[in-house]
Amino acid sequence: MNRLLVPLLTSAGLLGGYGVARATGVRAAGGGVLGAVGAAVFVLVNRSGGPWRAAAVVLIYLGAFGGSHPLAKRLGAWQSVLAVAGATAVPAALLAER
Repeated sequence: MNRLLVPLLTSAGLLGGYGVARATGVRAAGGGVLGAVGAAVFVLVNRSGGPWRAAAVVLIYLGAFGGSHPLAKRLGAWQSVLAVAGATAVPAALLAER
């Protein structure tokens, strides 16, 4: 179950965080969405895969968030977020369970 839920959550967190920040004009609101989803992902992966896998998924998730910023200068904002959301889904699915 986590092999489907975790990549969906990481993608939704990245897309939702950006969407909230853009719609509200409040970057902290988008960061709140990003953080809340990241915490939920950590809890889910920790239960089924242990703390090291959970930490790895969250680090990939946060790395994708950070990587979307310079990528946006080349692709555009939404395209960048879509690209990193898709790229994050694969390792998230592979690391979600033992």
